[in-house]
Amino acid sequence: MDLKEIQALIKFVAKSGAQEVSLETEDFKINIKTGPDASEQPTIIQAVAPQQMPALAGGGAPASAEGAAAAPTPAEADENANYITINSPMIGTFYRTPSPDQDAFVKVGDSIKPGDVLCIVEAMKLFNEIESEISGKIVKILADDQTPIEYDQPLFLVDPS
Repeated sequence: MDLKEIQALIKFVAKSGAQEVSLETEDFKINIKTGPDASEQPTIIQAVAPQQMPALAGGGAPASAEGAAAAPTPAEADENANYITINSPMIGTFYRTPSPDQDAFVKVGDSIKPGDVLCIVEAMKLFNEIESEISGKIVKILADDQTPIEYDQPLFLVDPS
């Protein structure tokens, strides 16, 4: 199952109104869970990689670069509770501008509406425009320009009021 098929499955589950869907094959297992407190995007709870993956050198688990530094302090968590987080729909390289000599798609303080382009994520030499699904005001940009990002990594904080 490739990334596009997984994304299509997530969208289908979100539109169907199902609370939870599990899919298991010989190669992987995926659980998609939605709920009343979830945003419009459902979240993948668990994805197990194929067992044919090569073992890591040294036999240890990879160190998490995000680790404890990514965990917000209680004060930041309370402050951010009123905001909506826009997460990356894919793995790739984050770009704030359409090209190096142009202005950023959005800046802190900009008002956005559904359909507005927020950034570009380059994945496998394809440049994917990431559009807003909500209205609001950009409060914070959480990813640095021209840096690698992960699936579901927070990119923007938006004040919906």
